[in-house]
Amino acid sequence: MSAADRALGALEGLAFGDALGMPTQSMSRQQIQEDYGPIRGFLAAGPRQKIAAGMPAGSVTDDTEQAVLLAELLIEGSGQVDVTAFAERLLGWEAAMAERGSLDLLGPSTKSALRRLSDGLPAEEAGRYGTTNGAAMRITPLGIVRSTRSVPKFVDAVEATSVATHNTSLGIASAAAVGAAVSAGVDGADLAGAVEIAIAAADEGARRGHWAAGGGIGPRLRWAIPYLQTLPASRRADAVAEVIGTSVAAQESVVAAFALAATAEDPWDALCVAAGLGGDTDTVAAMAGAVLGATHGTAVWPDRERVVLHEANDLDLARIARELLALRA
Repeated sequence: MSAADRALGALEGLAFGDALGMPTQSMSRQQIQEDYGPIRGFLAAGPRQKIAAGMPAGSVTDDTEQAVLLAELLIEGSGQVDVTAFAERLLGWEAAMAERGSLDLLGPSTKSALRRLSDGLPAEEAGRYGTTNGAAMRITPLGIVRSTRSVPKFVDAVEATSVATHNTSLGIASAAAVGAAVSAGVDGADLAGAVEIAIAAADEGARRGHWAAGGGIGPRLRWAIPYLQTLPASRRADAVAEVIGTSVAAQESVVAAFALAATAEDPWDALCVAAGLGGDTDTVAAMAGAVLGATHGTAVWPDRERVVLHEANDLDLARIARELLALRA
């Protein structure tokens, strides 16, 4: 399996998970079961889906769109991201979404941070309260561009792209974990190896930014994955939803994504499970998909759904993966 296949697998996994969770995001498990039943593939947004109301099956949300935005900035900047340009692109993206009448807008940490940034606060202060999963959900392109041969240097790059919106120990650690797992996968690591590097990166990231209260990403990963592995497969979804948590808080959703990925018997099934858990389903599934795609390649994603994904969205993931990987060299 080539690095190119793993890089594309990560971007596809991100988009597949995002689209699977699009119709269920912010709903409870009970509502999801009542409206859709078990998730097996792409579905259109149902009557109780407020954020993505009316969106057709296979549509991606802000998780993929913001990751593509970051990817394009990395490509334009030869692997570097200008904080001001990043903030301007995010605000422009939200304005375009609002014009279309979408409620799929910037998350709470990103929105408030960009407001402070536009008020003249320096980037390192603007993002000092960002503890949600916004930086982690869009970090996959950086994992393709940067190697984890030096974990501290890799986390330097994560911090640079996260500081404007998520300049906290939790925000940076969570983004470092997802990005490092993707990077390790692109370098050829298997799933267990990628998780190990992700935990090391999370520990390093926890020493960056403004300290924020909450369970640490690295310690929670060390607990959650073995915990889930001790349970029968039939009980794991309950444990993720009820014990680990699936809210926008980084220490819940990012850990949930890794726990699902690390215990996945089939990558596609794991993303379907994530989409049915309730809470921030699109982001949990997207992050799990990025990690699984980077470690397994494109072959684990079904061709039928790939066709639907490309028909429903204007995405050139092959071109993006190719150009990002060229910067890694």
